[in-house]
Amino acid sequence: MTTRRTFLKVLGATALATASLGRTKQAWADVAALSAGGNDGEFFLFIIAAGGWDVTLWADPRNESVGIINPASTDNTDTAPLKKWVDAPLLNGGKSFQLVRAKGDKLVFGPGIGALAEMGDRLTLVNGLSMNTVAHPDGQAYSATGRHLQGGRVAASSIDTMVANEMGKEQLLPAVSVRFPSSFVGENLDRRVVPLVLADVGTISRTLTRAQMFEPAQTRDRVTAMLSEEANDLASRSAYPDTLRGMDLQYQALRRMLGGNLLEVFSAEALRKNHPDLDYKARFAGGSAINAAFAVEAMKKNLVRSVSFAISGFDTHGNNYRTQAQLQQETFGLIADTLKLLDAAPHPTKTGKKLSDHTHIMIMSDFCRTPQINLGGGRDHYPNNSSLIISPRFRRNFSFGKTDAEQLLPAPAKKFADGERAISPPDLLATFVHAFGVNPRVYLRDGEVVPELLAS
Repeated sequence: MTTRRTFLKVLGATALATASLGRTKQAWADVAALSAGGNDGEFFLFIIAAGGWDVTLWADPRNESVGIINPASTDNTDTAPLKKWVDAPLLNGGKSFQLVRAKGDKLVFGPGIGALAEMGDRLTLVNGLSMNTVAHPDGQAYSATGRHLQGGRVAASSIDTMVANEMGKEQLLPAVSVRFPSSFVGENLDRRVVPLVLADVGTISRTLTRAQMFEPAQTRDRVTAMLSEEANDLASRSAYPDTLRGMDLQYQALRRMLGGNLLEVFSAEALRKNHPDLDYKARFAGGSAINAAFAVEAMKKNLVRSVSFAISGFDTHGNNYRTQAQLQQETFGLIADTLKLLDAAPHPTKTGKKLSDHTHIMIMSDFCRTPQINLGGGRDHYPNNSSLIISPRFRRNFSFGKTDAEQLLPAPAKKFADGERAISPPDLLATFVHAFGVNPRVYLRDGEVVPELLAS
């Protein structure tokens, strides 16, 4: 017993010495102070439409030829699968689409919005996001972190890491990322919130499923319990207890995950069975339905703080209208179905509240696509963007930001501290974290809070 305890204490001391380099008691105190904002029980879902979506088909609809803009038409678009496509005549012949007026009567979309139009009174739409980039890695990093890449490297933490660091340090899984551009960069970050990056959610289930012949579950549980006890003991006698308490939490989390009753949360087969209303067979976005099912199930059981995932296929340089509109419809349909599941689920810790009352969703993309159709019938990369937020902390049934009528480029949205200009990703991210009482400057070098976006 003495040898075992000595070994574990040396191991813990080594981990502590490594993790505490460059940190001070004041730094940890600052992080703890920021976290004490009454945000217990808030959940987050971040989705990126990877590749760059065509905003003229949903967020910033253009159904007439103006300037350099070539609208979608029945000549270049497969309209048959589109539930919201209604013909409208083009001045120069042919037919485009009628605008879709969403529920709430204040937001107008293109046909790509699909079923989410029926929830328009819950949406916050941001148009005219100034991207200043047309490169996929840079656009994704800029949308998720508010910083451009520096020499190919991510310069700041992503939004899922930010909210996990503020509100998820003691969660079983603070941040789970499935092909999302997650990053853990900067000071005053707790190592417990490093995003768990996965290729698919089934990876966890396969990892936890172990043979019982030489390592029965009872043995694993006893070993993990012992490691948890030792980490807690070391923390009680350490000048820097946070790292060791983090180890204790991780060992406790491992015990919960290995207990058997949580394995179905990470099993694709079990998730499909528990949430049959999601469309797992959708042509383009069906593969992402399992990620949405995981997010709902993990939130219901209070296992996560943030779930983020990517939906791919938006990079339509060729045959833009043969796939883009249907992919958008499936993406927004998946979000609508997820909202219905959140509406039906009771909050795990707040009596009488629905899970949707405390779940905050942000959908983003790399950038948007050109207003002109290229020779391949597609659209290329363009330095404009739109974003969608679904959150009780934001002003609902509301649109902010605008674009030039003839070129689809971001136009000045308001007068910021540095002058009149378009809104940018750093502004949107700063506003998002500010909505939860977090000082944006802890994580973001740039960006200004936009109070017009926030609920009163």
